[in-house]
Parts: sequence; C-alpha cells; structure tokens
Amino acid sequence: MQRLGVAMLAGVVLGFERERADKPAGIRTYMLVTQGAALFMICAIMLSNQVTMFDGTVSDPGRIASTVVQGIGFIAAGVILTTGREIVGLTTAAGLWVATAIGLLIGAGFYPIALVATVATVIGLILLHRIEWRFISSDEPKDRDS
Repeated sequence: MQRLGVAMLAGVVLGFERERADKPAGIRTYMLVTQGAALFMICAIMLSNQVTMFDGTVSDPGRIASTVVQGIGFIAAGVILTTGREIVGLTTAAGLWVATAIGLLIGAGFYPIALVATVATVIGLILLHRIEWRFISSDEPKDRDS
C-alpha cells in the first residue's frame, strides 16, 4: 500500500508540472502511469516470491518490468503528433516513459532513487524550458512540447 501511495504521489508531482504547462497529459495521466507501473512491479515481485516458495524455481520480476516499458512506448507514441514540419508531444511522451521508470522503481521499493528522479525530472522540465525560451526561442514565452 505504501509503495502504491508513493507512486501515485510521484505521478501527481510530475503531472502537476505538465498540467501547469497546459499539456494534455497532466496530473491524472501521470498518476495512473506511475501507479500502473508500480502495480506491475509489485505484482512481478509477489509472483516471483510465490513461485519460488511453491516449487523453488527462481523467476525474474524484471521480465514483467520489461514488458511495461514496451507498453508505455505504445501509449507514448500516441501523444506524438506531426503537423507539417512541426513535431509536438515528444516531451510528453518522454515524460510518460520516465514516469513509468519511476513507478517501477517505487514498486520495487527503491524510494531514494525514485525521489531523486522525480525531483530531477520536474526541475529539468521547468529549468530547461526557461533556458530554451531565453536562449533558443525567438517567440513569445509559451510552453512548447517539442
């Protein structure tokens, strides 16, 4: 229960930044992604333990985690749009991918690295957006999802 709650909180924090930037994938989406990833990892660990206790066979919970990574790639691809020469949604797709990794870490019980990753991601999104706008963009300040 604790892992699930922490995963949901991390997703809310990540989603809040995206919501603030007025992106379509926001608080609820990120919360569900981190929650789902944590649930898959928790399930994988529990199944591994159960199989080991039942017949002594050692199983790898990382196998389920690897399929979660593939699945989020499919979802993330759906948020990338191409219009003419402009591509939008890449940051959102990458953010969902990172949120999945954070959820898997939390599900496995690796709280410290998940916390550092969450904070680093939020800081990176905010800080790098400002740097891009100041030094690269010639447009008015706005949140772009490139």
